[in-house]
Amino acid sequence: MERRAFLAGVAAALAAPRAAGAQQAGRVYRIGAIGVSSTLTPAVVRLREAFLAGLHEHGYVEGKNIVLEWRYSEGRTDRFPQLVAELLGLKVDLLMVFTTPAARAAKAATGTVPILLLTAIDPVGAGFAASLARPGGNVTGIATLSPELAAKRIELIKELLPRASRVGVLWNAGNPANAPVRRQTDEAARRLGLALRAHEVQGPDDFAARFAAIAQERPDALLVPSDALMFQYRHQIARLALEARLPTLFEPREMAEAGGLLAYGPSYAAIFRRGAFYVDRLLKGVKPADLPFEQPNQFELVLNLKTAKALGLTVPQALLLRADRVIE
Repeated sequence: MERRAFLAGVAAALAAPRAAGAQQAGRVYRIGAIGVSSTLTPAVVRLREAFLAGLHEHGYVEGKNIVLEWRYSEGRTDRFPQLVAELLGLKVDLLMVFTTPAARAAKAATGTVPILLLTAIDPVGAGFAASLARPGGNVTGIATLSPELAAKRIELIKELLPRASRVGVLWNAGNPANAPVRRQTDEAARRLGLALRAHEVQGPDDFAARFAAIAQERPDALLVPSDALMFQYRHQIARLALEARLPTLFEPREMAEAGGLLAYGPSYAAIFRRGAFYVDRLLKGVKPADLPFEQPNQFELVLNLKTAKALGLTVPQALLLRADRVIE
């Protein structure tokens, strides 16, 4: 059974009219969007559909009064400045990004074009916002509460694997926003007596070699904090983990759907749908400086029993009863 996830924040009272007539007559808006990978998996398509559905609620129809210009880094953070420059050259009305390195490239290139950062890990710590309530610059969006949820995922490891003592953690070294997540993860692990071993990747080409090293160390579980790189290559990560017989814990439900053992985090589909609200407000002239970063307030716990069976694990009944979704 799934519980419907939704987003709420201090900006909710600013909700705009949804009728198409609210748009400027004959105006076609152009959004520049920078993704990590051009591979359109069913989960990615589902997130895009959630975003387009949200746009439709606010009176926008792709190809009619709004155009989405997509560009992809293909896992290379060094490409973000080039992609940003290309989109700015198209005179986009708004830049939409999904990872801190892309947001940094966008912010370095423009102080006037609004930047919408969805799935932000730590917008204040990354320097994009003076505070969540009043960002103060040209960047706004939705924060995922990843640092705050780090301790909860460590607790879930102990609940799922009570005898676990050593846990590997797979980090995207190219994303500086992971720093507070690492601190929170390390602190939670110390409290629960877990020894952590960090393993870093810079891009998708590093996964195979890194998993070979992790497999040699034989940790009791593998924690994969989420960002855009990990999300886009979740199928590869889940497959390599299963081959190494590693129980894996992730953040968004899509990671468990890709074959991970457990996921706990906010609904990305709800975040993408809510992102359309930000697009509408920004295109109507609301300044990013005055549009608060929102945070999710409901979360999904997803268990993949197919993966548990393949690993020979028995999931505690208490976890099964709390799960929002069980994949069998």
